[in-house]
Amino acid sequence: MKTYHRALTIAGSDSGGGAGIQADLKTFAALQCYGMSVITALTAQNTIAVTAIQQVSPDFIGAQLDAVFTDIGVDAVKIGMLHTPQVIEVVAAKLRLYRPGMIVVDPVMVAKSGDKLLQPDAVQALKTELLPLATLITPNLPEAAVLLDRPVAGHNDMPDAARDLAKLGCDAVLLKGGHLCGTTSTDVLFMPQTNERRTFEQARIDTPNSHGTGCTLSAATAALLARGYDLAAAVGRAKTYISDALQAGADYKIGAGHGPVHHFHHWWQ
Repeated sequence: MKTYHRALTIAGSDSGGGAGIQADLKTFAALQCYGMSVITALTAQNTIAVTAIQQVSPDFIGAQLDAVFTDIGVDAVKIGMLHTPQVIEVVAAKLRLYRPGMIVVDPVMVAKSGDKLLQPDAVQALKTELLPLATLITPNLPEAAVLLDRPVAGHNDMPDAARDLAKLGCDAVLLKGGHLCGTTSTDVLFMPQTNERRTFEQARIDTPNSHGTGCTLSAATAALLARGYDLAAAVGRAKTYISDALQAGADYKIGAGHGPVHHFHHWWQ
């Protein structure tokens, strides 16, 4: 009997379709996984701004998690917007209960528009409750600075920052350098169990359509882990996928702000 590779996203809904749950499910489908979702918050959002956030109660988030894990099962989890300490605590408790094999945490704190998506008092809960459960965390430089409570401002800071982030208890760190200037974008993968560091460099793509890149990269990594790739291979292939999605989506026009990447570039062309 055939079965699917099963990937679950635990994140907020983006009504504009470019990030969050919507981006994750598109990515799972594009990378040949059966996608499931647990919605943690609803956002009124487009390419310009987040205009409202409606929280989902922790109890209902827990009920969604129970429904998925007790029937369908999960090969890999991607975690995005959690918003409050109470939500983080219930998600962490359910993950400890059901023990999925792979957990990718994208510590979403700020939307592309600049709107804050994580309450300040949730940062400590994220660090103590959730990050120690993660197979991989995927912070960008501003998120790394918040987690480490110090500036992470340039390429030279990235190796030490990745190593220090791993001390929060996760199995590996992918520190993303997309906020830096230059013709290339550099990410650093650090795996503390083997003390191995890998650098991924790709040409920077000139496009206004970069909404949801962080969500998409972490979801792609989770999908590839669900399919059985080892961590370094999953990250490398996910990096290629997001680079191709950015390139393919560069010529499209959706909305007046930051448009989405082209999640189905492989299938539409």
